[in-house]
Amino acid sequence: MKKRQSLFYHILIFVLAQIAWLALLGLWIYWYVFNYIVFKKVGDQVSPQLTYDITNVVPFVIGLVLLIGISFTTTWIFRHLNLQLRLNKLYDNFIGNVTHELKSPLSSIQLNLETLNSRNVPPEKRKEFINLMMKDSSRLQRLINSILEISALEQKKLAHDYQVYKAEPLVRQLLNGSIEQFRLSEGSVTINGSTQCEIVVDRNALKIVLDNLVDNALKYSTEPIHINVNFSHNTNKFFIEFSDKGIGIPPKEQKKIFHKFYRIYHKNVPSVKGTGLGLYWVKEIIKNHGGKISLFSEGENKGTTFKIEFPIYKTSKKRFVNKLLKRTERNKERILVDG
Repeated sequence: MKKRQSLFYHILIFVLAQIAWLALLGLWIYWYVFNYIVFKKVGDQVSPQLTYDITNVVPFVIGLVLLIGISFTTTWIFRHLNLQLRLNKLYDNFIGNVTHELKSPLSSIQLNLETLNSRNVPPEKRKEFINLMMKDSSRLQRLINSILEISALEQKKLAHDYQVYKAEPLVRQLLNGSIEQFRLSEGSVTINGSTQCEIVVDRNALKIVLDNLVDNALKYSTEPIHINVNFSHNTNKFFIEFSDKGIGIPPKEQKKIFHKFYRIYHKNVPSVKGTGLGLYWVKEIIKNHGGKISLFSEGENKGTTFKIEFPIYKTSKKRFVNKLLKRTERNKERILVDG
């Protein structure tokens, strides 16, 4: 009901603005044409001073400025309406996705509990049910934590632990952890390249980035997954190229893929689970590290390559990177004081 009222409210504002714009335009044209006709007929009978005052260019300029102002206002209202409608649609999709993500494990936990409560389950089967419930509860916990952490990240209330790391060993270690976490088969991930540079990152935040990219590749691959990761660097930046052989991303979708709540729907993977927050979360984390993420895809069924870059310690964005390290020091001092 609230959604309909909001939609009606914005449409009403737009319609009223259009009516006001057209009414003022008609009134202004009527005034100008009327005065023109009057002066055409009786202009030679009016004193020169009166003629000069009435036909002064000032009213014309004022009218033109007003019309331009109303035109810009109308355009702004229309743009705002379109943005609001798009946000409402994305929000509805997000609510639907989150509801499904919450309902599925909850239903599983409830079913297992009812089975344990109503039947005499053998010890081995009981252990299996308990393991399933623990797995589903962990899934719920991860979902809730991700939503809370994204909110804290946006409000800059999330305490990061920024440290100096050797880039390649850290990323290799975190990637191996993702391979184990998602139970990928041997050889499904290829890691190439070698660097000796250092970067300043929050280890846990970088793990979230890599886990989301691996999870995204799993969700949008119709064939056995294969991921290729390349490391490289130049004087100022450390690069990670993360390529998969999934369904790819059409050109018109590529600019939207990092938007909040945005998800790609593809006929070959219609049952993909998720909230549409993963890649948005990835972008925000990397941005908070002074880095950047971009993507390239030749199109449908041609895979996707994500390119991540981080500033190299002591050579790039020195003030920004030192600020991250000082923030970590302040957080630790605050914890010691509070403790």
